[in-house]
Amino acid sequence: MPDLTFKELVHKTTDVIEAFQKVEQRQWGIEGNMIELIKQVGELGKNVMMLENYYLADRKNNPSYNLASKAEIGNELSDILFMIIRIANHYGVDLEKAHLKELDIALTALKGK
Repeated sequence: MPDLTFKELVHKTTDVIEAFQKVEQRQWGIEGNMIELIKQVGELGKNVMMLENYYLADRKNNPSYNLASKAEIGNELSDILFMIIRIANHYGVDLEKAHLKELDIALTALKGK
């Protein structure tokens, strides 16, 4: 797949969201989006904790423990981005513009130190 700009990535994700909406049994409201985002962040946290061996040694006997990998972390990060785009679309937020604004604020703060 060719490299995409951020706007192209958001547009492609929005196309997938619209396709999902045609086959899902009910509309996702903002509450459903938030619940799914929180669930995905939890899954990311679990995978990072497992991969970094933060859990007790006996957890390694649990088959799901061994599923943690950089690829699985990538999957969870992708799921989180998907949900962030859904939430941004719900509120009509230009995610690229909002992120660039926050970067400018951070850089300005860093220059002041």
